[in-house]
Amino acid sequence: MHFPLPPPRLATNPTLAVLGFKRQLVYHLHFWAFVAVAPLIVIQWQQTNFLLSAILLLFATNALLVIGFLKFRGSYFLQGRLFPLLAVISAAYSTHINGHTGLYWAYPSATALFFLLPLREAIGSNIVFVIVMAVVSFLRFPEADFWRITFSLGLTCLFAMIFAFLVGKLQQELTRLATTDPLTGCLNRSQLADILNSQIQMRERYERVSSLILLDLDYFKTINDQWGHLAGDKVLTEMALRLRSRLRESDQLFRIGGEEFMIVLPETRQKDADILANQLLTSISARPFLDDIKVTASASVAEVSKGETWSVWLNRADQALYEAKSRGRNQVFNAARPLPVVGRGAEDRPDPVSR
Repeated sequence: MHFPLPPPRLATNPTLAVLGFKRQLVYHLHFWAFVAVAPLIVIQWQQTNFLLSAILLLFATNALLVIGFLKFRGSYFLQGRLFPLLAVISAAYSTHINGHTGLYWAYPSATALFFLLPLREAIGSNIVFVIVMAVVSFLRFPEADFWRITFSLGLTCLFAMIFAFLVGKLQQELTRLATTDPLTGCLNRSQLADILNSQIQMRERYERVSSLILLDLDYFKTINDQWGHLAGDKVLTEMALRLRSRLRESDQLFRIGGEEFMIVLPETRQKDADILANQLLTSISARPFLDDIKVTASASVAEVSKGETWSVWLNRADQALYEAKSRGRNQVFNAARPLPVVGRGAEDRPDPVSR
């Protein structure tokens, strides 16, 4: 698992923001685990519990490695899988030799697993954890204590699992709300740069060409003025449905303006994107929207070229769309190939689709 380093200001990409918070959670849990365990290494050594002291030393070393990898490499050391292994061993062995004193560390360790591992792995690890602690408790304590320990630890794991599950669902829902247009369900501009950059990387590394289509409804203001904004919203919603029905699963549909859409087509040449764009315009004009509202659209097509940035690529498509409109609308215009790129500062230019 790779965690992007936190930017100097708040992340504008919701997905990166969630990963940033996860990174901080992992970082702090390991930091405070190290702070709590480090003194115990000395204490157990002084009490001649040398094996437990060595296990705790491994636990503390793993915490330091996780912290170091997060800080300097932005990655999760061994995916955090040493934590549950060492937590089970140290808690079980400490309970075996120290009694209830060792048992107290099982509860925070079991809870932490749900915030350090994927949910399924955390559930599996905690099942093993509870079974091991139940066996140790059965051998070490009276039967009444065994039942109390097993059920209380099991309930702690259950509550932590429910909380982690709901937090994960909440993160997914918040990310969905932040990355999609609430009216049409299309992706919004927050994902635009990342997705275009990913297609550029595929072009640069593997020679896998992608194209994009910009599509803008013709005279959409007239629809709002004549039939009202509610009708205009319904047209946009149906427009998204018509577009989506003609796309592949790998294609990505954006709403990047009031009546402007963008389609990213991975592994698609410009000539194939041009065919699709013409088919989309035909499907838009073939039948009215809301029974009596006739709509046409203009579109442009641009294939990504080697060495260009996402903003240059998008700007070429934007200029071609302007050309399609100036030539009478309801048509597709293909973007010209770019001139050789001299510098790479284009990503700092203003957003070219804001008109």
